[in-house]
Amino acid sequence: MAKSPETEHPVKAFGWAARDTSGTLSPFNFSRRATGDEDVKVKVLYCGICHSDLHSVRNERGNSQYPMVPGHEIVGIVMEVGSKVQKFKVGDKVGIGCMVGSCRSCNKCTNNLENQCRKMVLTYRSTYFDGTRTYGGYSDIIVANEHFVVRWPDNMPLDAGSPLLCAGITTYSPLKYFGLDKPGMHVGVVGLGGLGHVAVKLAKAFGTQVTVISTNPAKKQEAIEHLGADFFLVSNDQDQMQAAADTMDGIIDTVSAVHTLLPLLGLLKSDGKLVLLGSPKALELPVMPMLAGRKMVAGSGIGGMKETQEMIDFCAKHNITADVEIIPMDYVNTAMDRLAKADVRYRFVIDVGSTLKAASS
Repeated sequence: MAKSPETEHPVKAFGWAARDTSGTLSPFNFSRRATGDEDVKVKVLYCGICHSDLHSVRNERGNSQYPMVPGHEIVGIVMEVGSKVQKFKVGDKVGIGCMVGSCRSCNKCTNNLENQCRKMVLTYRSTYFDGTRTYGGYSDIIVANEHFVVRWPDNMPLDAGSPLLCAGITTYSPLKYFGLDKPGMHVGVVGLGGLGHVAVKLAKAFGTQVTVISTNPAKKQEAIEHLGADFFLVSNDQDQMQAAADTMDGIIDTVSAVHTLLPLLGLLKSDGKLVLLGSPKALELPVMPMLAGRKMVAGSGIGGMKETQEMIDFCAKHNITADVEIIPMDYVNTAMDRLAKADVRYRFVIDVGSTLKAASS
């Protein structure tokens, strides 16, 4: 007979979990594994709410299992280290992002692309190597192999920095890989949400010119005056889009809704790159503009652990954080409803350390 989540491991844990496709989260007692030789046990202080958390708890992609404790933008303090741990000591500030395991031996892993490993283990809604389910950061503690834990810079805020463990690496990685990190380049950012606002900050820190591309004209002032973008385009204004044709070296497209790519391809110079970060169910791919201008449409997700550490250190050096709204744990269901309506500027972060215990009493 299978053990319950509360008894399958020796260490008691507490969090908030969704039990069904309603996505409603409520207090949940479960358990974590004992700290292994290469493991780090972390007291969770903050956890960002990613849009994928909303998709997952409501089973919008059809592969969710319950009960589910979401959360993969986790920042906290090391409580315990295994006997073979080398990178961390008790009291260190650390982060845990989207993955907590991979095979560590395949070609992808040995080239610092653990995120592309076929055996990659997600921080939650995945199966760990011991056959048990993984639970995320909407919880008091988490245990992870030290390889999948990030050193937290002293000058990086714990709360506003936590979304960088997903939104940061998801935008940093394509900017670096596709060569859109050179001073003087012109980079477009489609969508000004959780990913988009971080993409603008990173691209500006790399020294590029940045144009925000949005369907919402009301975001122009925010994009330019607050985030530092150089230009703003309303994507359904044909005159504006035509005037900006053939001006951009690359575009980072953060939109997950179905939308047309043809106007975006028109903004690119020859040899330009349109990189998709969102996950719409289906998009039409216009081939002729790609052929005529030798343009590329590519996709990108998170990065590997080496690049994630590099990203966090870069953000600390350039004082880049996410714009966040800090919430108590018992506000999480309201936050999910607001997130579904895009009613957040730009990321919710749960103050787990201060409010989870109170919610359980």
